[in-house]
Amino acid sequence: MKENKIIEGVDLFLVIALAAILIISSFINYPPLAALSIVILILLVWRSVNRRKRQELKYFREIEVLNENFDDVTRAAVFSMPFPLVMISPGGKIKWYNSQFSDCFEFGEPMINHQIDEVVDEFLMSKIVDDETQFIEMMIHERCYRFYLNFFKDIGEKKEEIYLLYGVDISKENDIRRRFVNEAYNAMHLQIDNYDEIFDATDEDMRPMVFAEIDRVISEYFHRYEAYIKKFDQDSYVITVTHGELVKIMADKFTVLDEVRDIALGNTLPPTLSIGVNTQGLNPLDLYRGALAAMDIAIGRGGDQVVVKDGELLHYFGGKNNALEKRNKVKARVISHALAQMIRQADQVFIMGHKNPDMDSFGSALGIYEACKMENRKGFIVLNEVVPSIRNIYEKVMDYDKDYEKVFIDSDEAVLKATPKSLVVIVDNHRRASLECADLLDITEHVVLIDHHRRGADYIDSATITYLETYVSSASEMVTELLFYMADDLKIPQVVAEALLAGITVDTKNFYYQTGVRTFEAASILKRQGADSIVVKNLFKDDESTVRSKSEVVSNAKIYRDNIAIGVFDEENEDSILVASVSADELMSILGIDASFVLTRSRGRIHISGRSLGKISVQLILEKIGGGGHLTSAGAQLDSTMEEAVETLKGAIDDFFKEDENESNTD
Repeated sequence: MKENKIIEGVDLFLVIALAAILIISSFINYPPLAALSIVILILLVWRSVNRRKRQELKYFREIEVLNENFDDVTRAAVFSMPFPLVMISPGGKIKWYNSQFSDCFEFGEPMINHQIDEVVDEFLMSKIVDDETQFIEMMIHERCYRFYLNFFKDIGEKKEEIYLLYGVDISKENDIRRRFVNEAYNAMHLQIDNYDEIFDATDEDMRPMVFAEIDRVISEYFHRYEAYIKKFDQDSYVITVTHGELVKIMADKFTVLDEVRDIALGNTLPPTLSIGVNTQGLNPLDLYRGALAAMDIAIGRGGDQVVVKDGELLHYFGGKNNALEKRNKVKARVISHALAQMIRQADQVFIMGHKNPDMDSFGSALGIYEACKMENRKGFIVLNEVVPSIRNIYEKVMDYDKDYEKVFIDSDEAVLKATPKSLVVIVDNHRRASLECADLLDITEHVVLIDHHRRGADYIDSATITYLETYVSSASEMVTELLFYMADDLKIPQVVAEALLAGITVDTKNFYYQTGVRTFEAASILKRQGADSIVVKNLFKDDESTVRSKSEVVSNAKIYRDNIAIGVFDEENEDSILVASVSADELMSILGIDASFVLTRSRGRIHISGRSLGKISVQLILEKIGGGGHLTSAGAQLDSTMEEAVETLKGAIDDFFKEDENESNTD
């Protein structure tokens, strides 16, 4: 390099010198000297250009040699790599592989031109191409490999596209990760749902034996899974278990629920448990708080079940029996006083139920409006649409007092009127997605929730007061009790009493389902307020077209799995949901039918109404497809065609029975 620079310097000096001689010769007018200078100058330029070309040629030859050496090194490195390599086309066809790759599999013949999915069962080529997956992990002969992906374009003379995948054995890493997960501690909270009721209903000399047996069954069950269990109250336990053992308990379907329920040592009531489990937490305190929250969900869904909180996912076990009624009225009295205080502190109150309101939602909303009048506070009922199921009672209320026109407002008006000091009371619903106006929850933090449905995963958890009692027949029964405790001498309009009684009637199926002592006590309170049973009966009369549609659905219904009726009302009008609801009720009168489902069209979606008498949980079935409700009354909505919705429903029913069969086989 130094020599080349010296030569280039000499050439430059000569060019400058010759140029000077050429200039001087022009002044002294000596042509031979000028001609000689020009010739020498041309030779020097030619020599310089020729030298540069030789240097460039030498440089390119060195590069080619380097590339050839590099290709040889790369080729040797690829063939001698200690991990499996495979080249595949975008279509998944194997183009080349090394011996380490073939050693991983027992294919029995050369793999060239075979599809990669034929060689590796878990290998999904479409997933690689569509999702741009960076790597794939798979088990091969008890070894865990992670295959990394590289994409090369325009390879070779044919300009092909090639995927190169190379696998790394991560078995040790996978074992450590699996041990870390399996040995991580999970927390449980366990509570005996009906401790006080069992205590009161058991003879004094048998009580110690009953509760000792409950303790024994619970302790022995969890000790089987090497869990630490500590009883910290007469009806409550805290449990710590590794995740690996929890997986086994989940596979066992928490049969401790059945074992405890089968205890019969003089107790007239079967003991039931609610268990909350949390698998993730930043620290022990966070872990146990999550378990307590999961147990609250289990209790909110009616008890006698387990809720496992796995991050954002919730898994349910049990919950296939009716919630047992509790006779303690202290809670209702405390809630009524707290509600009255919150109403007094609010500048105004907004009351709302769920979309497509029914008699229970409408009646309980009217009842809370009467509570606002008792506390001299302005109240509004958010109602976006008068659907057929409430049209009769709505018209009756309007005929009773035209001032109610100012009470019923739509969502837009409610949002304009609401302030941060307003109170929102939600009745007969606990799911934000089902509210008449969910935006109100973003305006004020003062929320009261009154509901009787089993708690779902998307419940409203920001309420100041949550009064959720799944053993109660209806929200109207709950509101009637609250009104009774709020006033020393209760006086409400007859039409409101009839609306509340209609709400109880519709949810109890005329007082024959989930009807306890307190249900009749609430009905007697309403009767004393002037509620007329004949008037209530007339509120449920349907027009001629609804009756005809109902008859058509019932006559065309199909029987599925011998004891489930599925009907279809394949029309969309303002009465569609009402027709589905009454048709599902009517199908339950068929001998041998334990559950019924009716599908219809509503606002571009498929609406499903489910009914049962308790033997089959329509709630658990419809929860599998995004719905919810009660053991005997539930609903769901699907974005699909009618045919797809029927198949989806059948799949959910099959899954429900499959889980039942698995539990029976486990027993």
